Amino acid sequence: MKNFMDDDFLLGNDTAKHLFHDYAESLPIIDYHCHISPKEIYEDKRFDSLGDVWFGGKQPDGTFFGDHYKWRLMRSNGMPEDKVTGRDDELGRFKGFVDALSLAIGNPMYHWCNLELKKYFGIKEPLTEANAEEIWNKCNDLLENGSDMTVRGLIKQSNVAYVGTTDDPVDSLEWHEKIAADPTIDFTVRPSFRPDKAINITKAGFKEYIQSLAHAVGRDSLDSTQDVIDALVNRIGFFAAHGCVASDHGLDYIPFRKLPMEVCDAAFAKAMKGEAVTTEEAEGYQTALLIAIGKAYHKYGIAMELHYSCLRNMNERMFKAEGPDTGFDMIANNSCGGSIAELLSELDKTNELPKTIIFSLNPADNEQIGTILGCFQSSEVPGKIQHGPAWWFNDTKSGMENQMKSLANLGLLGNFIGMLTDSRSFLSYTRHDYFRRIMCNVIGEWVENGEYPNDDAALKRIVEGISYYNAKRYFGL
Repeated sequence: MKNFMDDDFLLGNDTAKHLFHDYAESLPIIDYHCHISPKEIYEDKRFDSLGDVWFGGKQPDGTFFGDHYKWRLMRSNGMPEDKVTGRDDELGRFKGFVDALSLAIGNPMYHWCNLELKKYFGIKEPLTEANAEEIWNKCNDLLENGSDMTVRGLIKQSNVAYVGTTDDPVDSLEWHEKIAADPTIDFTVRPSFRPDKAINITKAGFKEYIQSLAHAVGRDSLDSTQDVIDALVNRIGFFAAHGCVASDHGLDYIPFRKLPMEVCDAAFAKAMKGEAVTTEEAEGYQTALLIAIGKAYHKYGIAMELHYSCLRNMNERMFKAEGPDTGFDMIANNSCGGSIAELLSELDKTNELPKTIIFSLNPADNEQIGTILGCFQSSEVPGKIQHGPAWWFNDTKSGMENQMKSLANLGLLGNFIGMLTDSRSFLSYTRHDYFRRIMCNVIGEWVENGEYPNDDAALKRIVEGISYYNAKRYFGL
């Protein structure tokens, strides 16, 4: 029997151990998509407790922010909602979480939590109900007094070279400017462009958001689809001037419906009046925006990330109580692969197809994505069109294995740009360690099964590329 989470955790053969320990383990991290706060990086926040850094919860302004992976786990164990996101009894909440975690066999959360305790707090024994309070006290003491336990210290401990935050087009990027001007910050932090609110014409708050976008570009109003496009392209240029190398789109599905601009304008006018917009009208407007900003991404060398197939905020009662991004989302079943290909083809017609990373929350789309990639690769950069790593509900051990095996079957795994955290937690960098171990084990199994030669130079190139160098090349870092 193997020991729990020893140095060879998840490494099931000698080749995997060699590849991980000698090539993957020590390489820096490029975390090209996450949801952490640049303000907290600049201010070098020190967390109040392990509950603060692990769970988050209800903020002083009444909004909710934190790790909804953990919130879902607690809810699944019948924990009352005021304990899940409330912060009146942090130790009690922690003990309730540990009780849920003890039942989470097979869930990556069990591994992630214990990896974080080991990496940042030096705790090697498994977290249990019996030692929960002792570990809570030890972690809190380190968070309060440890010289390297602030936000910047945690990032440095994690060997992070690059952080790509997620930022709205109307953001002033003041915190990114302050970070860039601070010589004591020796890792790179750059904004990523997230224009969903301008694209989601049928969702609540669209009219108000368009007004904010107008103000961001110095206008009183935006009165047409072209006005919105011009404003977004303006902001893309602003982001590019601040070092942006990636955009991000978190859409329900990727549409492609080319309609005359006057039809898009009519839909826009309806939305701005608060009138209903049909699916066809909405898709026409959205397609016009996606084509235009896709061309702008190509102009500025910005990669386009497409995240789709999520049904969000499905519990209406809890959405009204706590708002979005609080753990009430699910996998959708959207058949939009053809639309994605049409969008890429439209951009390719004029040689304005940007580097593109495609993520579906539905693992049933893995093979379809793998076949889309091969239609649009070019000499611009190896692996110009990427199958994004296993995302959100898929960043499990089996989910990562399935994504990599699908990519290997249908494309070039050796050009894969590897893992990201997609996280709101500064402790989540251990997910890169988790991913690298799984990746090395998959490759090691192929080698030891005689499916790939034991060519150390070739294996080193593949493993180091997926761990670090491919993303460094892809994003021009």
